[in-house]
Amino acid sequence: MRTFSLKAGQVKKDWVMIDAKNLVLGRLSAVIASHLRGKHKPEFTPSMDCGDYVVVINADKIQVTGNKLEDQKFYWHTGYPGGLKERTLKETLASKHPERAISKAVERMLPKGPLGRKMLGNLKIYAGENHPHAAQQPKVLDVASMNAKNVKRS
Repeated sequence: MRTFSLKAGQVKKDWVMIDAKNLVLGRLSAVIASHLRGKHKPEFTPSMDCGDYVVVINADKIQVTGNKLEDQKFYWHTGYPGGLKERTLKETLASKHPERAISKAVERMLPKGPLGRKMLGNLKIYAGENHPHAAQQPKVLDVASMNAKNVKRS
């Protein structure tokens, strides 16, 4: 028995589309990270970018459980003294770029380094229904039907 290792020429990437409306952020991010890495494929190789391209629409309509809208904070530093900034998840979703909440959640689930940055480049997130990837004919992935906990019903 020998361990199968995928070569760069053998990688087949598909396009997957996910509608994020009413989906729970953490569960959605876990599914996206798994598809970006390629862990759903039988020929998964940890050291290769063998995952799919993932298109996420309706990123502004995601849900979270508990008090995460007010309690979860994103921090960054401007580089100047006293320049530590923070923004809550609620402010992020109400801002000009609500897709950054999904992007940061997925980024933290991927490997760190050049391979993780390359995988994150295969993620396309859009706040509304419209996306420019219709020509790639993405397959619709119904995350809501995978588990009843994936959807938050208000």
